[in-house]
Amino acid sequence: MGIHIIKMPDIGEGIAEVELVGWHVKVGDTVAEDQPLADVMTDKATVEIPSPVVGKVVALGGDVGQVMAVGGELIRLEVEGEGNVKAGAAVPAAPRKAQEPAEAAAPAKAEKAEKTEKPAGLAGQIAASVAPGATLAQARRAGAAAPAAARQPGEKPLASPAVRKRAWDLGVELRYVQGSGPAGRIMHEDLDAYLQAQGSASGARAASAYAERNDEEAVPVIGLRRKIAQKMAESKRRIPHFSYVEEIDVTELEDLRAQLNLKWGESRGKLTLLPLLARAMVVALRDFPQINARYDDEAGVVTRYGAVHIGVATQSDGGLMVPVLRHAEARDLWSMAAEIGRLAQAVRSGSAGRDELSGSTITITSLGPLGGIVTTPVINHPEVGIVGVNRIVERPAIRNGAVVARKLMNLSSSFDHRVVDGMDAARFIQAVRALLEQPALLFVE
Repeated sequence: MGIHIIKMPDIGEGIAEVELVGWHVKVGDTVAEDQPLADVMTDKATVEIPSPVVGKVVALGGDVGQVMAVGGELIRLEVEGEGNVKAGAAVPAAPRKAQEPAEAAAPAKAEKAEKTEKPAGLAGQIAASVAPGATLAQARRAGAAAPAAARQPGEKPLASPAVRKRAWDLGVELRYVQGSGPAGRIMHEDLDAYLQAQGSASGARAASAYAERNDEEAVPVIGLRRKIAQKMAESKRRIPHFSYVEEIDVTELEDLRAQLNLKWGESRGKLTLLPLLARAMVVALRDFPQINARYDDEAGVVTRYGAVHIGVATQSDGGLMVPVLRHAEARDLWSMAAEIGRLAQAVRSGSAGRDELSGSTITITSLGPLGGIVTTPVINHPEVGIVGVNRIVERPAIRNGAVVARKLMNLSSSFDHRVVDGMDAARFIQAVRALLEQPALLFVE
């Protein structure tokens, strides 16, 4: 037997260190070739590290949340043969010590005897609570009622994109759901069982609604949440923001959108407001190239772009991410809508790659129906502008001397005052307003 040390691989693009955000294995596990070992994160993109060999895990190279250098020891395995540590060479000390054989051997007989008497762990609790002959659904309900499996901070629950989307729509955090699939994967039935268990517990919670609480929870800021915190702090520290808010009458725009969806929705897909806003920005930016730009404040250079790569702020289970709608200037409404939908799904399923999360030149952010009246969006550094969409409300307005019902919406935007003058920002938003209020102009070249 030999020792095979797997080092943190070079992920590319000059990256010197990455953050360890999740382990797929633990000490004592046997791993197969190409089996995922760990997830690491760099610049908001998560990369899965596979095993190049077959072996048994002897030691892990770090804790979740730890920043590790490229080339540092990630994990060590015991393998058949000599491994990659030469015979006679000094083996570096393991970052984490595996359980000593003497320690493991002592309780072995007692553990074996205990297993014959009762099932162990969470699986045993579930098995003991399910009557013989119970259905799979009953077993899963019993599993949901049992204490949820303790997951390590930053550990990502296993679930398909469809399950993640359904959990998102239901407002359920998957880290609290017990999975019954292979390797603890969360299934649709597990969501059903969790919701049912939550419903049965609501009555008990109501009875103690006014009881004193003294519990505390320390939540490590790691993984994506750490990246978001760093990005927001950098943006606010380095960019002198100023905001500009304007009210937009989107009555005609919403009528147009309804007609387009009625005629083309089945064959081309439904349109939301975002593709129309993106189109308005593309047209308006032709006259305001200083806003479709990125500012390298260390080099003192503003780069203006002909291509309009729009970042679309998207909420995920882990936090806010900004996938990029590339070359919006070359896309029609349905192409933009399809790509925005694809990017949002990639973000929420955790499959968005580094290329999809970098390179934007201006950003749109929207809270949808929760958009409120006014927001003060934070610029996505090193960009110089961001446009925020607020909630559409129907209110009385005066048109041609008459009070009529109109659909109104505010645009709340922020700009980098170092490179964008207030007058230019106001003129840009007024140009966007004119295009949205007279949507035929969106298609006149």
